[in-house]
Amino acid sequence: MNRRELLTKIGAGFGMVGLEALLRAEGGPPDPLAPKAPHFAPKAKRVIYLFLNGGPSQVDTFDPKPALDKYHGKPVPSGNLATERKTGNLMRSPFKFTKCGQSGVEVSEIFPKIGAMIDDICVIRSMYTDRPNHEPSLLLLNSGDKFPGRPSMGSWLTYGLGTMNRNLPGYIVLCPGLPVIGHQLWSSAFLPAVHQGTYLSLEERDPKKMIQNVRNPRLNADEQRRELDLLAALNHRHLAARAGDPQLEATIQSSEIAFRMQTEAPEAFDITTEPQVVRERYGDHDFGRGCLMARRLIERGVRMVQVYFGNFQPWDNHDDIELHRPLAAQADQPISALLQDLKASGLFKDTLVIIGGEFGRTPAVEVGGLVSVQNGRDHNNHGFSYLLAGAGVKGGMTYGATDEFGFKAVEKPVHVHDLHATVLHLLGFDHTRLTYQYSGRNFRLTDVAGAVVKDILA
Repeated sequence: MNRRELLTKIGAGFGMVGLEALLRAEGGPPDPLAPKAPHFAPKAKRVIYLFLNGGPSQVDTFDPKPALDKYHGKPVPSGNLATERKTGNLMRSPFKFTKCGQSGVEVSEIFPKIGAMIDDICVIRSMYTDRPNHEPSLLLLNSGDKFPGRPSMGSWLTYGLGTMNRNLPGYIVLCPGLPVIGHQLWSSAFLPAVHQGTYLSLEERDPKKMIQNVRNPRLNADEQRRELDLLAALNHRHLAARAGDPQLEATIQSSEIAFRMQTEAPEAFDITTEPQVVRERYGDHDFGRGCLMARRLIERGVRMVQVYFGNFQPWDNHDDIELHRPLAAQADQPISALLQDLKASGLFKDTLVIIGGEFGRTPAVEVGGLVSVQNGRDHNNHGFSYLLAGAGVKGGMTYGATDEFGFKAVEKPVHVHDLHATVLHLLGFDHTRLTYQYSGRNFRLTDVAGAVVKDILA
């Protein structure tokens, strides 16, 4: 019997820490969530992605188009671009735009608090994506490919960087209900399963109920530790004969994370410990609570937190664009509060905040039998806006432009692959070198494209 066999046979008698150390000394599997160094010095250490699912309208939020007032009710001179549904004549925005901050960036009246902080924000006005429907666009923004089966951005980040807090998952997703296609948006796909996003529903307000089964109702911590040590020893013995099995390695790691979460997770999600004045600043609704939790989680070392605005696709306003006003009222306040708190704590300088949806909306009104009120806009993948703030990003600037009506990105267009390349660059990665070999080839978040948008970098 060699030393490894001896250890695996009597391993149930060792503590987990000692067991892992001995196994690694014998060439056992490394910890996939241990902190790792990126390719070069990063500007950002963590990411908060605020996803306004459904597709906010760029011409009603952050991309003013005076030509829409002039041509209101008239056809697009060059003809409407192809979108998912039938569109008619041009339609002006019902919202006024004002110049905000010292930079004078124009922002819609429905986002007054974000407007007040625009000097800290970069507005990319020339985003574009590949498809005009939700599912492929959501997948592309979240995983770099319009088809299922690719790892999400958060999974790539924990794969490349590990996590900074072993008592919490490295990648957490918060949403009331589920966006379209749900869990595929935070899947680890072919990356080791330990990098999958941990989804928690914002519909549940009790932190003890948000994380199901995190506490063992029968065993105390010491008893659980002994039980887990035995399970770990058996799993490592099983793994020794199946070296490189990512699912088994992930199972071992997930059991450890779940055990450690008992000590820190309930407190991290308990926003009632925040002063009342702080909770009021974020707002007592799902997105507000999600933004406050995101701040608390990155303060505790979570690598990436993604907050979806609502269940299904609330910003998908085909019927009436006026519905953007109450939606913006729920988004404006917590986004502003989050940015203010990050600045006050000093975390703003190395936290990247991303704000946007899966595409934009048409400057022309949607027509036809699918809408009951013809005051809305169809999906628009040809041109839309995204906001970036924080680590390494220039504030108080706009980048790129759509045409005079806001239909198509025409100046310095930014594809989703370019956005992802820029995010990875800020985190210290050459996006072409952050790869994972699967099925005979090297995969990456940016597929085979992408260029860093250097002009927005501080």
